[in-house]
Amino acid sequence: MGGGTMGAGIAQVCAQSGLRVTLCEVSDAALAKAVKGISWSVGKLIEKGKLKGDLDEIMSRITPTVSIKDAAGADLVVEAVFENAEVKHEVFAGLSPVISEHALVATNTSAIPITELAGGVIHPERFLGLHFFNPVPMMAAVEVIRGMATSDEAFAAARQFVLYIGKEPIMVNRDVAGFVINRINFPSTMEAMRLVEEGVTSVEDVDKGLRLAAGRRMGIFETGDMVGLDVTYGALMAMYKETGDPKWYPPLLLRRKVKAGHLGKKTGRGWYVYGPDGERIGPAEKS
Repeated sequence: MGGGTMGAGIAQVCAQSGLRVTLCEVSDAALAKAVKGISWSVGKLIEKGKLKGDLDEIMSRITPTVSIKDAAGADLVVEAVFENAEVKHEVFAGLSPVISEHALVATNTSAIPITELAGGVIHPERFLGLHFFNPVPMMAAVEVIRGMATSDEAFAAARQFVLYIGKEPIMVNRDVAGFVINRINFPSTMEAMRLVEEGVTSVEDVDKGLRLAAGRRMGIFETGDMVGLDVTYGALMAMYKETGDPKWYPPLLLRRKVKAGHLGKKTGRGWYVYGPDGERIGPAEKS
């Protein structure tokens, strides 16, 4: 459910692993964009020798649709829509009368508590979190998150699914806002934003330093532009609302950029500026 960056990536890794996938979006235009992006990504992996198989065969396993009713035969449904609890509840409300009784339902939320979202499904014992990381085809880890009502069987089945698609499960046994990886990463992300906001350093130097000194493939701001500044903002606000702890409240610079519509690569401007083909031109303004 959802063919954006994350949903398309999840569909891709499933298809690459031999699974048949139905990819659901709200419009034909959104579907066409998602399928085009998946095809390009799969083709690049084959071209670089990182993936064995035939492009047409892999793509044939993905069925695009705009009808939620096509989820009826699914063994697993993964929701990957906007990071907003109300939007996700709407999706689950539509899914509940459609999906089969044996189906697992998972959310790809990066921070919203699983138990909160489980209120929108008929069988919360078969509901859990599967938090993939961006870019999905390249990132090996997937958090498997247990809600208060998630059964042992569902938790174990989700772990097996993650292993089947060639990923490594990070088992999260308690449902806390932000789960494990974001609880560790977000404090450094927020501190980086504050350092730029205070004029201590630049976006480019933070990213360069993290790549060269901390061994990261991508810097904090490069990653933020790929994920979407609105997604980071939504995750931080979810953690702030859940915990009441002011340490999770989004920094002013992030709040301003989101209000200005500077959401990252998808809008052409975030922490960096991007050209019409998505190529990075240089850093954006600092405020």
